[in-house]
Amino acid sequence: MEKIPKGFSRWDVVEYLKTDEDIQGYLDSCFEEDPGDGSLIRAALGDIARARGMAQLARDTGLAREGLYKALSAEGNPEFSTVMRVIQALGLKLHVGAGHAIPTSR
Repeated sequence: MEKIPKGFSRWDVVEYLKTDEDIQGYLDSCFEEDPGDGSLIRAALGDIARARGMAQLARDTGLAREGLYKALSAEGNPEFSTVMRVIQALGLKLHVGAGHAIPTSR
């Protein structure tokens, strides 16, 4: 891990994901900017999960917390069923429109 220069702190998007609108905007942006391999979307879902509480998400999905951290990292490779369980447990929905998926909060 990189050493942070004195007087600086590590920036974490989770600190800014306070409302459904914050989450929606962040996920929308990640869908738009994803390089096509899903890495940015997985990482965004992991950030949203951390903002909402990873332990609670683990209980809601029936998946291990450590497994969720790994699956929802940019390097993760979760099964589609895992992604759908996470999306549903987070209260998100994916809608298809204009040729791409558009995430919306309930």
